[in-house]
Amino acid sequence: MASTTVILRKWTGRIRTAQEKEYVTYIANTGLEDYAKTPGNLGFEMLLRELCNGESEVTTLSWWTTMDSIRAFAGATPELARYYPEDDRYLVHRPLHVEHHRVVIAL
Repeated sequence: MASTTVILRKWTGRIRTAQEKEYVTYIANTGLEDYAKTPGNLGFEMLLRELCNGESEVTTLSWWTTMDSIRAFAGATPELARYYPEDDRYLVHRPLHVEHHRVVIAL
């Protein structure tokens, strides 16, 4: 089996459920667009999960060829989450860190 290193970057935060549609549009035009423009990005997904307390959990998953490609997107300290100027308008929970995982099996 040929081995290619792929790195998964995972960020999870929370927004107000009432703002889901607006937030998805906002993120599509900021973070997700920046993922797509960064060399070494292999793709991304955005997940929503309603928490039944007026909040929704948002998770973004992105796949990368190297940590250097992630640094090109996130900056010199890639374990820190990257935020945009309008994020505070939506986020009720804004974690400082993201997770990075080596993908060892994928279909």
